[in-house]
Amino acid sequence: MRPLLILLILICASPPALAWNAAGHRLAALIAWQQMSPPTRSFVATALAGHPDHGRWREKAGADDPALIFAEASTWADAIRRDPRFADETAPPLPGFPDMAAHGDWHYVDFDKRGKRGRGQIDRKILELREILRSTVKTEEISWALPWLAHLVGDLHQPFHVGRSEDRGGNSVLVEDPAARQPFVKLHAWWDDLPGSSGLRGKRLQRRAGELLAGQPTPEQGEVGQWLRESRRLLARAYPATPGSVSAQIDDDYRTWASQTAERRVTEAGYRLGRLLEEIHRQGVSRETASPRLKPER
Repeated sequence: MRPLLILLILICASPPALAWNAAGHRLAALIAWQQMSPPTRSFVATALAGHPDHGRWREKAGADDPALIFAEASTWADAIRRDPRFADETAPPLPGFPDMAAHGDWHYVDFDKRGKRGRGQIDRKILELREILRSTVKTEEISWALPWLAHLVGDLHQPFHVGRSEDRGGNSVLVEDPAARQPFVKLHAWWDDLPGSSGLRGKRLQRRAGELLAGQPTPEQGEVGQWLRESRRLLARAYPATPGSVSAQIDDDYRTWASQTAERRVTEAGYRLGRLLEEIHRQGVSRETASPRLKPER
């Protein structure tokens, strides 16, 4: 079989890439945790405790540590894409869920060569989830929206989640990395794995988050549109070869730049998520009346 045909089969047959891998989302969540005040941390921990999958997150975290549970919760929006409970979006909602859809198009937005918006809703959904958390007093809505928001803020900082329609956000471009185990991998997936092993948890995860906090500058907060534009600007250099080529070689210079960029973007996502949740909680507290928002159980 000719090499070109083999590569095309790999592109079509391999599963779609998700986002920053689990390590990237957990790192962003732990960095966000460091930006939050004790009352906001309590709000987040109490909200997650009401989620139907809280027990799963606690088990995976390996400790009853609210920061590590928050880190696991940040990966939930990817996990449900392989969860049989969410295989049929027409199924009646289970307790604690507004629907049983995996919402794959919430994770990205694509643009064509002219900059016209295509498929995907990531920026719009971040704004919608922010408004839900700002305004609702319904505990089920808060518990459901919080992990989604944590995840999508991380996704928006991955350049290929605001990618090009013609190559499906880097999913139709294969790269060959001599340092990787697999001979060929989708460019989008190669970027997803830059933060580290998906099994990164516990003390190693905390240590790595501390290294990122110490080694990266504090970003300005900005707003959702700015975060999207930042990722879009990175695309000009994020392709190791001319877009549209079947495969491209990863060299040391590109790998160094991409790794440094991924570290910065994961850190920026963490800072911004933490401040966003701080602002959401502060607004919620300021408007509490007879129906207060989530409060820790005594």
